[in-house]
Order: sequence, then C-alpha cells, then structure tokens
Amino acid sequence: MPIEAFIFDMDDVLCSYDVGRRIGALSLLSGRAEAEIRAAIWETDFLDRADRGDFSADDFLEEFGRRLGHPLTRAEWVEARRLSMSPDPQMLAVVKELGQGHRLALLTNNDLLLGETIDALFPALRELFGHHLYVSAELGLAKPDPEIFRAVCHKLAVRTEAAFFIDDLAVNVAGAKEAGLEGHVFAGYRGFRDVLSRRGVAMKDGSFHE
Repeated sequence: MPIEAFIFDMDDVLCSYDVGRRIGALSLLSGRAEAEIRAAIWETDFLDRADRGDFSADDFLEEFGRRLGHPLTRAEWVEARRLSMSPDPQMLAVVKELGQGHRLALLTNNDLLLGETIDALFPALRELFGHHLYVSAELGLAKPDPEIFRAVCHKLAVRTEAAFFIDDLAVNVAGAKEAGLEGHVFAGYRGFRDVLSRRGVAMKDGSFHE
C-alpha cells in the first residue's frame, strides 16, 4: 500500500538530544550536583507521568523546580532544554521534501510545558508540520501505547496501514506496528534514506550529503 503519511519522533531523530548537557545547565542554575539532579528527576517516574499528561504546564514547572531545589522560570527551563537540542539539517530537509507529497506529523513523548514552548525550542518544526505537532501529554497517552498512534492517524485523516512511523526507540516502533502502521527504528540519516529507497518513495535527490 502506498504511504500517505509520515509520523516522526523528535529527539534523536530530527535533532540530537543531549540530556547530560541539559542537566549540566540545570546544575549551574541550581548549584546542585548533576548526579543529585538526575536522581531527583530522571531516575523517578516524574517525567513519565508528565508525558502522560498528569501535570498542567504550570504544575509541571513548579514540581520540576521543587525537585531541582531551585524555582525555575519558564525562560530558564526552556533555555536548559534548548541547549540540549541540536537540529539535524539533513533530516529536516528530507521531511520538507516528503511533505510535498505526503501528510506529516510529529509525535513526541513529552510534557505539556514542552508542548506550549515547542516553537521557542525548535522553531523549524512549525513550518514543516503546521498544527500536526503532537506532544503525548496533550493526548493523555504515551508511546508505545498503540492507541496514541491510532489517535494521530485519526487527526491526520489517514488509515493506520497507510502511515509510516520513525522513532529511535525500537519499543516505540513496535507499538506503532501493533497499531497497524509501518515503522523504522532510526539510526541515522543514511539508513532512513535507504529505507525510503527500498520502500519506493521517490526523492528528488538520491545522493547523500555528508
């Protein structure tokens, strides 16, 4: 069946995500050791709960600051998150080209605060995806739950079997496949271009620009 829509993960697909750099920035802000921050936030279920929508954006920021031991402003939280993200120009160019003949969506496991600040964090996404920028917390679900993929396909008005999902985590791709989508475990630009070629997706330029 022809592919009608591509659904992309964000971190480590369209940008590299360096959580260590983020924690380092938070350490400078708060004066706490990086290991303490990691234990208080990343080694708990806090972020997973936030990804499922358990906190409003403001409540999430307040709880994040409480766990950090430093009351964060939105601007401080955004800057620490932004510093951890390095957009991949090759992948963004591929997405732009795919968008000329396919529907596109972004689906990221993230909290409501990220959903509200995504244009500041990653400005290039809006031009590519329009209003189809989906943060899991907004849907009350999280990858790899098959229902989240069905929900996004419904919003795109596309059948699951006509959608193709790209994520760097195999467990998330497995969830998409359970929902009926095709999927690819992302491990870099070259591998994704190879998959497109094998799948018969025509691209204007078949060469690779390293």
